[in-house]
Amino acid sequence: MERIDLSNVLIEPLSEDQVDFETFSKSDFRAVKVLECEAVPKSKKLLKFVLDDGSGENRVILSGIHPWYEPEEMIGKTLVAITSLPPRPMMGLVSNGMLLSALHKTEGEDRLNLLMLDPHIPAGAKLY
Repeated sequence: MERIDLSNVLIEPLSEDQVDFETFSKSDFRAVKVLECEAVPKSKKLLKFVLDDGSGENRVILSGIHPWYEPEEMIGKTLVAITSLPPRPMMGLVSNGMLLSALHKTEGEDRLNLLMLDPHIPAGAKLY
């Protein structure tokens, strides 16, 4: 396993705010499989994901991760999405959820890693 040097990594402090369990439970976290992924025209940051969320209908989520990921490397990945967010128009398209990622700074530069799950987890599996 590759050893990672964390000596120059900065992370945000933990939030002082607390959320009650009922509020947390309203967020629907699901495993999703990437069926298609493409760059959004006229955007430097957005990728358009077509996802299998286990519902039988494809879900489109837009994510501003193009500075860190190329569309072709995302095909077939199993990711984590919040599916209970209201639809959000972006660049003439509609995003139906949000992909979860980890953000930190290394040597003053933003670094982002999408949360990727074991490929054996089926699309639509609910995460708690």
